Amino acid sequence: MTVLIVDTSAAVSAALLSDDGTERASRTIREQRRHAELLTPLVAELLAEAGLDSSDVTEVVSGTGPAPFTGLRVGLVTARTFAFGVGTQALGVCSLDALAAQAAARYSLDEGAEVLVVTDARRREVYYARYQVGRLDAFGAVEVTAVAGPEVASAADVVAQGLAEGAIVVGEGATLYASVFEGSDVRTDIEVPSPVTLGRLALARAARGEDQPTTPLYLRRPDAQVPTSRKRALG
Repeated sequence: MTVLIVDTSAAVSAALLSDDGTERASRTIREQRRHAELLTPLVAELLAEAGLDSSDVTEVVSGTGPAPFTGLRVGLVTARTFAFGVGTQALGVCSLDALAAQAAARYSLDEGAEVLVVTDARRREVYYARYQVGRLDAFGAVEVTAVAGPEVASAADVVAQGLAEGAIVVGEGATLYASVFEGSDVRTDIEVPSPVTLGRLALARAARGEDQPTTPLYLRRPDAQVPTSRKRALG
């Protein structure tokens, strides 16, 4: 079994895993605008690198955000289309979950420790979620459970709610708003969700029978809106 993972929540990322969670190929491009242009060629490159073609893929996973509307939907539509083409169902994992699991693994956090993930939501806001660290799962990722969020707010509001207290803080939002998180345990070396971690979390949750819909986490309405009907001018 080969698992394809794509994520466009913070960059353009893709990976291939074996059914036990072993990484076969992975790549991330730090790009926030050309998702549609870059993602499909990236997937093709990874398949060629691993000596596979699309027919070898048996599971598809996508990061579900949160992220801005346009970029996020590229990854989700790609995952759903690819899954349909190979006759399987796409699985969705919150992209913030991967960042929390990455932090738990990189810093060897004890079970019960907590991680606050904050990413760039633009408009001077962050997407955030606070997690409690669980056990290392059989597929190689540390399971994490959200205890607050995911939501969108200003960094100042997140701090005012006390969500940074007693937690390791990771994500691009912590770097962008360093002055707001001053005094918190901020780590600046984890900013982009790993597609490998997303895939391993999906495998572990599938093994437990958990539902993993690919519903996008936009958390707010897109900038582009369908115009409402015009009001009649009074003559």
